[in-house]
Amino acid sequence: MQRAHQPAAIPDIRLATLYRQQCATCHGSERLGAMGPALLPENLERIKPAEVLRVIREGRPATQMAGYAGKLSEPEIQGLARWVQQPPAKPVGWTAAEMRASHREFVKPDYSDKVKPAFKVNDPHNLFVVVEAGDHHVSVIDGDTFTPITRFQSHFALHGGPKFTPDGRFVYFASRDGWVSQYDLYTLKKVAEIRVGINTRNVAVSSDGKWVLAGNTLPQNLVLLDARGLKPVRTYPVKDREGKSSRVSAVYDAAPRNSFVVALKDAPELWSISYDPKAEPFYSGFVHDYKMKEGIPTKGFLNPRVTPLQMVLDDFYFDPDYKYVMGASRDGKAQVISLVSRGKVAELPLRGMPHLGSGITFKANGRLYMASTNLNTPTVTVIDMQSWKVAKEIPIPGPGFFLRSHEDTPYAWVDSMMSPTAKDTISIIDKRTLEVVRQLRLRPGKTNAHVEFTRDGRYALVSIMENPGELVIVDAKTFREVKALPMSKPIGKYNVYNKVTRSEGTSH
Repeated sequence: MQRAHQPAAIPDIRLATLYRQQCATCHGSERLGAMGPALLPENLERIKPAEVLRVIREGRPATQMAGYAGKLSEPEIQGLARWVQQPPAKPVGWTAAEMRASHREFVKPDYSDKVKPAFKVNDPHNLFVVVEAGDHHVSVIDGDTFTPITRFQSHFALHGGPKFTPDGRFVYFASRDGWVSQYDLYTLKKVAEIRVGINTRNVAVSSDGKWVLAGNTLPQNLVLLDARGLKPVRTYPVKDREGKSSRVSAVYDAAPRNSFVVALKDAPELWSISYDPKAEPFYSGFVHDYKMKEGIPTKGFLNPRVTPLQMVLDDFYFDPDYKYVMGASRDGKAQVISLVSRGKVAELPLRGMPHLGSGITFKANGRLYMASTNLNTPTVTVIDMQSWKVAKEIPIPGPGFFLRSHEDTPYAWVDSMMSPTAKDTISIIDKRTLEVVRQLRLRPGKTNAHVEFTRDGRYALVSIMENPGELVIVDAKTFREVKALPMSKPIGKYNVYNKVTRSEGTSH
């Protein structure tokens, strides 16, 4: 049988020329991004190759990205899609000078507590910030009336949940291609932005509202920013005891400990950076690039303290008091680490690929439990946080990503969005019996995911993660749909009050 003729692959040197001619103006000559996002494997890893092809062919609505279907041949389009997903010929970096040059302050807010919202709203703490990935926008929704207040464009591919100052007024976003932005929810204005790297994991905001810490995978470092205006304060190279660099897996704010906690992706270590000015000195134990000396007391304030681990842990969850951290590796091994004694206290018998970062805690029958989804197993695992044993494995229709609840509801809601056949199913678990009592398919055949509750827990907001998509408001007692708002692939929505009070039913 004779094979159909296949066009010859376009050489990389020709693709590099095409890129310079067609793409470099918006995406940068080194693919580091400019007006458009960075086009590097680290920045595109969560975008399916078919979607990269589609964007090059058809463009992206509501942006300056035009389609090239009528300008380039199909082999050229396919070649460019392949080329931008390959590592560049020479290593890329992001210098301190480049970071400082990217910094912009658009307004200088009045930071006093006298400032009130410039719009009519019953409760500014019951606002929702909705991240719409379909066209890279953010919507602000009134959680009492479920009406939109404003909608503004974001940087490309916001990653990780937005973080808020303790008073709920300012919200901070991190994009996959390194941009950190500060937005004022009272004046509805962008305050400042800065590009801290080429690829950023997420940010954390200190519980005193003074600091923002960004964790990067490219370059492999941490960047400390002044929360008022995002001016860079300090950069921490992320290296282990042998001097090997590591990507940052995530950064967290451990409010009861007045410190940031940093998880590393390539090193068996857990870092803690205290922002308490009265933090006691400690012995560093080994040399780091930021002048920590072997065996010499190191100032506790804003200096990393390292807890050696027995293995690399990629995903984390904290107990409500931030005394313990539950960590899991990508192969399903999990441990409990004490942040007080700085050592392992228990092994966790978890299966598959647990998604601890989306876990919740709740009290039932006099016990404190933690529950987590699993990215490749159709179960919700419930852990007794006193014995560190599995209390129950709850079956659901397919592997889930997000698990959510609220103090004022007896139910936990979990999606099965990792399943191609059950992605439209929300399972509702009774926290008292640890049984699934109801299943919802709000939009059959579409991805129903990421539940978030209103401040009082009365309503649950569910994302229909499609483009076009919806935000569906459901009565959390009757499970009946109340309202739906059109959205462009709403990948997450975040209630201000639940975030700043660290509700046990949502991610932190």
